[in-house]
Amino acid sequence: MTQRAAQNLSTLIGFRTVSLPDWQLVEQAEFDAQRLALEKMYPLTHSSLERERVGRNGLLFRWPGSRSGASRTLVLMAHLDVVPVDPDDSWQYPAFAGVQAEGYLWGRGALDDKGSAVAIFEAVESLLAQGFRPDSDVYLSFGADEEVGGEDAAAAVELLAERGVQPWLVVDEGGAVAGQAFPGVSRDAAMIGVAEKGVLNVALRFKDPGGHSSTPPQGGATARLARAITRLDRHPFPVELHPESAKMLELFAAEMSGAARGLLSRARRLRWPLARLLPFFGPEASAVVRTTTAVTQLSGSKAANALAANASATVNFRIAVGSSVTETLRRLRRIINDSSVQIEVLESAEPSQVSASDGEQFNLLRETVHEVFPDVLVAPYLVMAMTDSRHFDRLSKSVFRFAPFRMSAQERSALHAANERISLDTLAEGVRFYRTLLGKLG
Repeated sequence: MTQRAAQNLSTLIGFRTVSLPDWQLVEQAEFDAQRLALEKMYPLTHSSLERERVGRNGLLFRWPGSRSGASRTLVLMAHLDVVPVDPDDSWQYPAFAGVQAEGYLWGRGALDDKGSAVAIFEAVESLLAQGFRPDSDVYLSFGADEEVGGEDAAAAVELLAERGVQPWLVVDEGGAVAGQAFPGVSRDAAMIGVAEKGVLNVALRFKDPGGHSSTPPQGGATARLARAITRLDRHPFPVELHPESAKMLELFAAEMSGAARGLLSRARRLRWPLARLLPFFGPEASAVVRTTTAVTQLSGSKAANALAANASATVNFRIAVGSSVTETLRRLRRIINDSSVQIEVLESAEPSQVSASDGEQFNLLRETVHEVFPDVLVAPYLVMAMTDSRHFDRLSKSVFRFAPFRMSAQERSALHAANERISLDTLAEGVRFYRTLLGKLG
């Protein structure tokens, strides 16, 4: 099974299913070819489960349960699109070749998120071959535009809502079995996302008459843009430690020693001082306790000897759970404090609801993790990025984000970057995780 999973993932990586905001630029033929390849790879899944297209390229499968009225409906999710490959990046192996080497399978989408899709398909296909059928309905939801907003997932949710489906448990990507999860913690930790941050993308625009660069005015468009960016950099958003993050830190404390152990073991009682301390541990720890601000794109004049008539910057905010888009915009205007700036909202989504980390569903995931990864910690986690699962908040109160793969810090850093790869050993662990979870569901 391990080799088949690796070969099938290698094949899927070969399809350049890059999603882009402008669908006129997308290679639709690649998505069509990938869908046909999945039918050949997993014939039992496609013939035994009910299947339909949702959105532009999404797939929704229903595996009917054997017990009428059984209430533990499960949704397993992954997405089949990928982000573009920067031509300036240096890859050890070609990004869309799906090369198996050095104990890894290399390529764009190996971890984000075709690896999860293959693990789900492999688990279902193998269980079907053994004659297994779950007690409750199981849905498999595969979007193909997660990287640009997730309209496929939204369409799947709309369809399920019309049919009155209320999932007992939803599992999507997000957390992972992370190595070096926190300073001072040597054991791997299964980080199960109980919520995810919101997102706000805005364009800051400044206008000027322009002109020749030989007679530049003071305070031109680019200078005012630079001043706005500097103000954002100097005034990060306030910190606050969410109760689920405090719970995570207390679990980590048991693995630590010295003063850190004593401090973090009381994280829920010391949320205020810890929120101010964590940013000193680096960008990842800082992102746990605040809305983050990142200036990601800049534009000005088209020529070296021409003043910019229009200067702009794109700013990406990851909105802390408990905050909102409105609150973020209000604080952005207050920080910039410049009436000449035009603020255009490009994209926005509120933070997700928080799923309980002390309920039956989380406990089921914990038990499954411990069977497949017996040596790891299990901790609740607030996901820094966005996933398709946020759309399922309207259907279920138990939406969790966890890709069942071991990922070192170095491997996590390759997500959306060069040399993305997945360990062949952990790909097999991922298949076992989904098989185990489905078996425990009944």
